Amino acid sequence: MSTTPEPEQARPWRSEDGPPPEVWTWPNADRPSLKVWSAGAWRYARVMARQNWADGSVRYQVEVDLRGDTMVTVRTYQWPQPGLRKGHASGSAPSRAADERRQGEMPRRA
Repeated sequence: MSTTPEPEQARPWRSEDGPPPEVWTWPNADRPSLKVWSAGAWRYARVMARQNWADGSVRYQVEVDLRGDTMVTVRTYQWPQPGLRKGHASGSAPSRAADERRQGEMPRRA
């Protein structure tokens, strides 16, 4: 029986927190990962974004299957905390630019 607590989700940024966080992303095919302690097991979590807040704190937005039933959800966690571990690194440098491959276009009239 593990005594590792499940990680607490981070609340969203609000204007009273100061400047908006810097957000970093990686290419979809080469994202880093974390491990999230949930339902008695370490769960693989692909990182969607890293947020660097003005107060110096760091938050990771991840896709994770919290129950091991293949239902993937998005969660944001402040780093570090006992229920989070490093998974694997990305071979790509993070970017602050929008990933245009993930953006849809508006339909156009012919």
